[in-house]
Amino acid sequence: MPLSVIVVSADSGETLRDCVRHVLACQVPLELILIDNASADGVPQAIARAQEHEPRLKLLYNRANLGFGPAVNRAAAQARGEVLLVLNPDCMLDQASLQRLLDVLDDDPKTGLVGAVVCDAQGVPDPASYRRDPLLRRALVDLLGTSGEGVNIKGAIPDRVVEAEAVSGALMLMRRTLFERIDGFDEGYFLHCEDLDLCRRVRDTGRRVLLAGDVRVLHGKGSSSRHRPVFVSCYKHRGMWRWFRKFDPAARNPFVAAAVWLGIWTHFALQIPGQTLKARSEK
Repeated sequence: MPLSVIVVSADSGETLRDCVRHVLACQVPLELILIDNASADGVPQAIARAQEHEPRLKLLYNRANLGFGPAVNRAAAQARGEVLLVLNPDCMLDQASLQRLLDVLDDDPKTGLVGAVVCDAQGVPDPASYRRDPLLRRALVDLLGTSGEGVNIKGAIPDRVVEAEAVSGALMLMRRTLFERIDGFDEGYFLHCEDLDLCRRVRDTGRRVLLAGDVRVLHGKGSSSRHRPVFVSCYKHRGMWRWFRKFDPAARNPFVAAAVWLGIWTHFALQIPGQTLKARSEK
């Protein structure tokens, strides 16, 4: 089995059905491992019943929400594919896009990880598809609007294969041997920033992270994130702090580290009122 597609669900809603349907419609030989983080919406179980005669689909159930990276690691441990595709449950993948991503991975043995341009329903690309490491000096450029190299790459995302420091964790393709070599996702992250961490560690092995800019994949907003914005935001900010401590040289200065810690959690606190009101309005 050359390809294992891993999808992590956590109260992901009806888009999960469409994601599964799109993957299983692909003609590439694959297995689809759907690992569920204790969803209460019943959708994974409904998919299992609807697809009970589909041999390519395997469902795994966690008794608690383990987080994104830990769930992927558990699924990868049971995967049979030589190549792993980590796919968000709100991403809609088609045969042509999947084949193109596999071709990009196979073109050069130095390629470690391949991402795609993930877009919203209007076709607008997510800037996270093509970005740099979130070093403090870069984050300050974006925050203050000063000249220089920021985390976000200005201009349109190229429509060709380009090298990147990081791609979106909504879709990440890599060989299983490399995934195992770097011990998969860092389970110190619960949600968010684990993709930045993985890309950085792939590059640290000497392999390249590539963005297939000619591959555009629909990526909706997950149900879990919409319904629990404060919960998600909390873990996003925790992830930012963990990445900073692991990789940013500025973290070696205790005074700078203290200022960054204060800034991260002040930013989180200031977002809570707006996120709470938005969540209530969407109920």
